[in-house]
Amino acid sequence: MRRILIAVRNNREVFADLFRAELPGHDVVTTEPDDETPTAYAVVGLPPPGLLASLHGLEVVLSLNAGVEYLLASGEVPDGVPLVRMVDPGLVAGMVEWVAARVLAWHRNLFDYAALQSEARWKPLPEKLAGERTVTVLGAGELGRPAAALLATIGFRTRIWSREPREIPGVTGFAGRDRLAAAVEGADVLVNLLPSTAATTDLIDQALLDRMAPGGLLVNGGRGATLVDRDVLAALDDGRLSAAALDVFRAEPLADGDPYWGHPRVFVTPHVAAISHARTSVAVMADTIRRHERGDPLLHVVDRARGY
Repeated sequence: MRRILIAVRNNREVFADLFRAELPGHDVVTTEPDDETPTAYAVVGLPPPGLLASLHGLEVVLSLNAGVEYLLASGEVPDGVPLVRMVDPGLVAGMVEWVAARVLAWHRNLFDYAALQSEARWKPLPEKLAGERTVTVLGAGELGRPAAALLATIGFRTRIWSREPREIPGVTGFAGRDRLAAAVEGADVLVNLLPSTAATTDLIDQALLDRMAPGGLLVNGGRGATLVDRDVLAALDDGRLSAAALDVFRAEPLADGDPYWGHPRVFVTPHVAAISHARTSVAVMADTIRRHERGDPLLHVVDRARGY
């Protein structure tokens, strides 16, 4: 009987019960084992230091998160043990909804109307159609592709940029670092859904923001380290950006006194754009375990050299 360790911070027993229902022939535990029985599978979010290194007999590490930079940085996932990132239909749907909500709120002046309401001011603002706006999505992975597809379906002139070429109906694709500036040139909205890697750290800086159309919107649902925060704040202060919708930050929770909290043109959500739903995520992870035990190739295994 193979053991599954549930090492997530919240709702451990909920996850454990769902795993027991999906995989009744497995030993599902929620505390670090103190015996010599191997732990074949570790289900982790942000595990405490030393946990993964202390386990023996690991066959697969299953991340509850789409981003795995924390797990890679720890160096505790043993060489040769697959690290599988979360690609969950519920997580994907949540991110697509959040991105669309933020883009549409800005596009239809809902941020501005909320401010006007707080002042009891009746002031219709100029409107544009979606087809008059250009949106660029950075990242063409499991989150970026469906987000770009939905924005295109709504009617936005949609571009997507990625490391390698991707084809999405109705979306203009750009690939490679040398095409990043062209992908962002004249964009009214810039959406970041890139993973956190050495190549994406500080990618969105003053030079890239200057490529956007004046008064645009920055949406960040990827990772906080992709933004140069001082450049984003400067662009907001001088009007090059009219708003920023931010869900992720370099340090979380966002510290008291951080400039983003008090900026009137920044709209903060607490890393909730794409949460892992227990029912759907357990179904995905249980399928990964079944594939492993059948000897089938695993899906969404992290390429450690690329960082995702």
